[in-house]
Amino acid sequence: MIRIANGQGFWGDSLEAPIQQITRGRIDYLTLDYLAEVTMSILQKQRSRDPRAGYARDFVDVIARGAREIVEWGITVIANAGGVNPEACRQAIAAIAPKAGCIGCFKIATVAGDDIMPRLDEFIDRGIELKNLDTGEPLSSIRDAVQSANVYFGAFPIAEALRQGANIVVTGRCTDTGLALAPMIHEFGWRPDDWDRLAAGTIAGHTVECGAQCTGGNSQVDWESVDDYAGIGYPIIEAEPDGTFVITKHEDTGGRVTVAGITEQLLYEMGDPKSYITPDCVADFTSIHLAQAGPDRVHFSGIKGRPATDSYKVSVSYSAGFKAIGTLVYGWPDAYRKAKAADRILRERLDRLGLRFDAIHTEFVGANACHGEHMVGDPSPDLAEVVLRIGVRDADKGPIERFTKELAPLALNGPPVVTGLGAGRPKVEEIVAYWPALIPKSEVAPKICVTEA
Repeated sequence: MIRIANGQGFWGDSLEAPIQQITRGRIDYLTLDYLAEVTMSILQKQRSRDPRAGYARDFVDVIARGAREIVEWGITVIANAGGVNPEACRQAIAAIAPKAGCIGCFKIATVAGDDIMPRLDEFIDRGIELKNLDTGEPLSSIRDAVQSANVYFGAFPIAEALRQGANIVVTGRCTDTGLALAPMIHEFGWRPDDWDRLAAGTIAGHTVECGAQCTGGNSQVDWESVDDYAGIGYPIIEAEPDGTFVITKHEDTGGRVTVAGITEQLLYEMGDPKSYITPDCVADFTSIHLAQAGPDRVHFSGIKGRPATDSYKVSVSYSAGFKAIGTLVYGWPDAYRKAKAADRILRERLDRLGLRFDAIHTEFVGANACHGEHMVGDPSPDLAEVVLRIGVRDADKGPIERFTKELAPLALNGPPVVTGLGAGRPKVEEIVAYWPALIPKSEVAPKICVTEA
């Protein structure tokens, strides 16, 4: 049995969670998931300004703080913190090794090759259209606006890095589930066609990929009874060679691990439950059998899988115009009516100025922002305050900039009892849109490099 802990659900998650996972009890592996689709475009922009950037810098701090324990206790760390620049991330880790008193202790692997941005024109010229999975449009229709393009590799390149002796593995874009599946492949010798076991490891990775979301965080099930949110524990997989596993957490940490809470996480980002497609296999979520196996322990068994497809998913980000979002807070009495009137007045002024937008959207936070048109009845007239939140989107920057100058005047020339102008005018921001596509696996290959530090 091996224990695989996850200490990050996204870039921006708790800075203390990875250290807690390292220090609060025995683990064999620590996985850290930093990347989302929009993160890749942000990192690409950072690298364009500085060739030493383009990775999740928080990860370097984790290694610096936990270096001594990682080495002494033989913990292997796997993270997709490399972003669009795994080599720069490796260099940063190598640089902190002497400061941590760990010279010669780290064997760092990078898994790259996922960045296909430099090859897009080649692919398009060869008839590989990278069609949008939702619309069917070819990538050529937005080629000039593309900011990043990355293939989702799976677990086997990481497993190969582990086979070569790496105790820190830094990847670019890979599947969230692959971070946890790779140690199982490596430790248990699972073959590329062990579909049921690969599906089990994939589901284990899916269960823990959002960190504390499976240990009581963000849970709808009797959330007020969750113990010690402030000290919530992050998840640990106890994996067996036969593909069964338990989800748990360190003792004496907050939160809880229950069948109900685990089930909520299993539904996260779920498409067809019979066909959860990854580069490694196709997992059948309807085959999962869950059982409470003691306090804060949920046992998984019975999982089935099918052969992997012949394609990798590609995540493309591209510029899709501009937006600005502004807010005003209206207070009692008649807060909702004032906010509604302010929205109407602002729209009339924009119309008289001849300003047209691709989209304009208003929310009344505190009245119906979460449920919108599905809310039953009008909000209470006694609401203490309502936030008017209005946003615009357009392909051209000019109309957006003019919109930002029209919101603040409402404080003096609109309905009364308004505040919330401390942030000044709304900021014009570039919109980064997402383009999902597929590419044949034969067209790309991971690049694994292992060095000592």
